[in-house]
Amino acid sequence: MGLFRAEGVVYKPVQETDTASPPPPQPNQFYLTANVKAPRMAGFLVKVFVWLLESPILGGLLLYILKRNNLIHKFISYAELEDSPLYVPLHPYDSEDLKEQEIKHIDSDLSPPEKVQQAIDCLPLSSEKQPFFHRWTVLDYSKAYSSGDITPRMVAERFIAAVRESSNPPMKMSFFINYNEEDILKQATESTLRYKKGEPISVLDGVLIAVKDEIDCSPYPTTGGTKWLHKVRPCTGDACCVMRLRLCGAILVGKTNMHELGAGTSGINPHYGVARNPYDPSKITGGSSSGSAAVVAAGLCPVALGVDGGGSVRMPAALCGVVGFKPTFGRIPLSGVLPLNWTVGMVGILAATVEDALVVYAAINGPLPSQQPTVSLPKVSFPLLKSATSISAIKLAKYDAWFNDCSDDIRVCCSRAVDKLCERYGWKVVEVTIPNIEVMRLAHYLTIGSECSTSLSSYLQKINCSDQGWDARVALSVYGSFSSQEYIKAQKIRNHQMQIHRNVFAKADVIVVPTTGVTAYEIKDDALKTGELDYIYGAALVRYQIAGNFLGLPAVTVPVGYDTAGLPIGLQFIGKPWSEPTLMHIAFAMQALCISEFRKPKVFHDLLYKE
Repeated sequence: MGLFRAEGVVYKPVQETDTASPPPPQPNQFYLTANVKAPRMAGFLVKVFVWLLESPILGGLLLYILKRNNLIHKFISYAELEDSPLYVPLHPYDSEDLKEQEIKHIDSDLSPPEKVQQAIDCLPLSSEKQPFFHRWTVLDYSKAYSSGDITPRMVAERFIAAVRESSNPPMKMSFFINYNEEDILKQATESTLRYKKGEPISVLDGVLIAVKDEIDCSPYPTTGGTKWLHKVRPCTGDACCVMRLRLCGAILVGKTNMHELGAGTSGINPHYGVARNPYDPSKITGGSSSGSAAVVAAGLCPVALGVDGGGSVRMPAALCGVVGFKPTFGRIPLSGVLPLNWTVGMVGILAATVEDALVVYAAINGPLPSQQPTVSLPKVSFPLLKSATSISAIKLAKYDAWFNDCSDDIRVCCSRAVDKLCERYGWKVVEVTIPNIEVMRLAHYLTIGSECSTSLSSYLQKINCSDQGWDARVALSVYGSFSSQEYIKAQKIRNHQMQIHRNVFAKADVIVVPTTGVTAYEIKDDALKTGELDYIYGAALVRYQIAGNFLGLPAVTVPVGYDTAGLPIGLQFIGKPWSEPTLMHIAFAMQALCISEFRKPKVFHDLLYKE
């Protein structure tokens, strides 16, 4: 392969890298748009491509060409940089770097229901029903149950009827991979009895919560969106996050649809159907927590759990017009979550509102008592969301070249949202440069692919290739082509980018960007049975996601408007390590400015006050 060897980039030390704006005149520090060289393929073309990739001789050559043409060789394989590798993005806590406003420190020894009550005490006082469209929240359900207007059993029955309706023609929304009516009604009956006795466990008692099928939740198998994984890795109990929700009385209603193995951005699953976007069922939800975003958007649950390894919570949240929240790496235990990408994946929350995200975050955060963290974790703090104006002097870092690398509708909508924030609250935008963002995307792709391939290696030896979806087979072939040398160089880039982002955060509180580069695109018939390969759209969808995963940073997306076709647009805030309270303050302030303009999806179920 020497004749084809690409020339590798030589990266300057971070201390010689300027994050001021405009960009400095070093060629490799200008903004580089995604250089994706791969045509869209689905149907028969995907099958031919898989045959070529899996052939012993042609496959190796084809993979080499793909990596070279998509600049992995130039920016990673043959690159040179001085930084040592950073394998796990665990951040030491420095109180001097993190000066948060209007927060409440929480005792780590509190039980999940006690933490939930602490979060409730941080929320604004109740208000009257608003005249504009809004989804019912955790507090709405809790108040309705406490008043006796409705019971958890009644809501569960409505939920089951709505899921049946949405699952059948003509809708075929494919929200769930698995749900058990008997188990749902059993949980709901127990919750109803607690309310009748006046003894609800917490405000989450009786609240319906869905779980991505990447997280263990009894009595369901954990499929990871496949037809085979649960056969070789049986689910033996609840994941830690699910167990904590049960302790709060939540009703776990089933396992939501997802992109197979989380190995794609569309949410198209050839085994369980396409989780369709409630705003337009002909459009994708985004992946891989596709079903979790869709059930919240459609009103079936106020909250759902997802797993975010490459924007897999925030991306579908933005495309479906809901809140998506990913905490700092290490803040929520990964016990009971499929170990598909253990240094970039994180349990995340999809919710109707920022307040709901905070309530569920309160329930599930905190290390396992049996685990000794390798770094000193800061105490958990909750934001005092009594008013959207409760924090001041916030600085928003904005890299214009990156921010504007999106569709015109998104650019205009997100720019207006940032302007609104600054005008309403007196916050300021700080112009910055963040070098080598596209390099970070490629290094993250190499990392998540290597980890996925390694974690599944023993299982894949036991199954037949025909059990896998065609697009998943392509992904696994590419993932398996990465070498140990490439993986280590990707971790050097992780360290390099970690230092660059620290320099950016020395100038600002958060980084602000659109959540996705495009809005939800059309589901084409040729992808229904094979999935699809569309790396150009995929790169646009993940363009703003990577720092949250590769660097372990907390991030939140909030719906801020719609494109000309009426599809949702999200704005994302990426925070300093452990800055979840500040992120939620900012997201709450943004939500307050946009909530009156929220629109009702085409597919929506009102389970609380059915008309």
